[in-house]
Amino acid sequence: MNKRIFGIKVFDILALLGLYLTLSIIYHVTLWFNRLPKNRDWADLFGLNSWFDNEGLHYTVMFVATCIVWFFIFKLFGHWKLWQRLLLHILGIPFFLFCSWKVFYFICETYGYWHMGGTGQVWDIYIPLLIYLIQFSIMHAYEYYIKNQQKMRYQVELKNTALKSELSAIKAQLNPHFLYNVFNTINASVPKEMEDTREMIAELSDLFRYQLKASREDLVTLEEELDFVKKYLKLEQRRFEDRLEININVPNTLLSRKIPPMLLQPLVENSVKHGISPLVQGGEVTIAIKEQGNKLIFEINDTGVGVKDKERIFDIGVGISNTQKRLQKMYNSTLQFSDNLPSGLKVYFEL
Repeated sequence: MNKRIFGIKVFDILALLGLYLTLSIIYHVTLWFNRLPKNRDWADLFGLNSWFDNEGLHYTVMFVATCIVWFFIFKLFGHWKLWQRLLLHILGIPFFLFCSWKVFYFICETYGYWHMGGTGQVWDIYIPLLIYLIQFSIMHAYEYYIKNQQKMRYQVELKNTALKSELSAIKAQLNPHFLYNVFNTINASVPKEMEDTREMIAELSDLFRYQLKASREDLVTLEEELDFVKKYLKLEQRRFEDRLEININVPNTLLSRKIPPMLLQPLVENSVKHGISPLVQGGEVTIAIKEQGNKLIFEINDTGVGVKDKERIFDIGVGISNTQKRLQKMYNSTLQFSDNLPSGLKVYFEL
């Protein structure tokens, strides 16, 4: 039963209500059997009015007090640590006992219902205290069980994801090896006078070789990543000819720094494909990396058509959305987009 009322599962409400209904009936029957035989009236045992006049009313008050305490400990302060929420019971217990004792007595005296008197009042303190300790112990145990189940499901999902990633990595290793052989075969069959074509095939083979390395390693040097991007852009320049201009501004002192592989290429590809390609006159792509404090600052700028609706920029392609997810998970960083003056798009992120 997944329906909720005020954010609370209906099942949990019914379970708690059923608990108090059961306890009140047991208490009602216990009191009836403890009476002298001559004072026992079967109508009092089965009559709803006699039950609600005392035991039912008492447990209704305790039910309401329980809901209030539960809301504070499990809902309002549910994000607190367990020991902090356990300390809240120091306030919850007096409140619960006050309701089950004084508030209940006040209602009884107002409407003329019967309640304990004299030293017997201690039972209206002891029994509610016992109920409070038992029910909230069960609630905390149930919460721990639910969170443990969620953790186990999450671990199973992680294992499945890891298995899928491993299979994908195996496939990624097999496919490029096959492609290398195909590229070499094609390259060998190209006539010597078509040297430009042979070079393009060799460069394309290098791109696949780097992708294979990226599937095996978590980090590569910035120099390796930039070499890969340069080879990709070199192929694009052959297609665009003089319509595509490339500028890379990276200090040599940063080339040995480690970054995740295939981090820059999707962003550069987006600049070329969606920024420069639609323009007849072409444009310029600039990659700038600098160090600021203990962070690496990355900027990829283009002078293309730009993006008007930057909130939907992740819908453009899989590459940008995957890069965003990797930055968030690995570095708690994010891609930032802004207009590049006088035209184009500027992409910024930090590691």
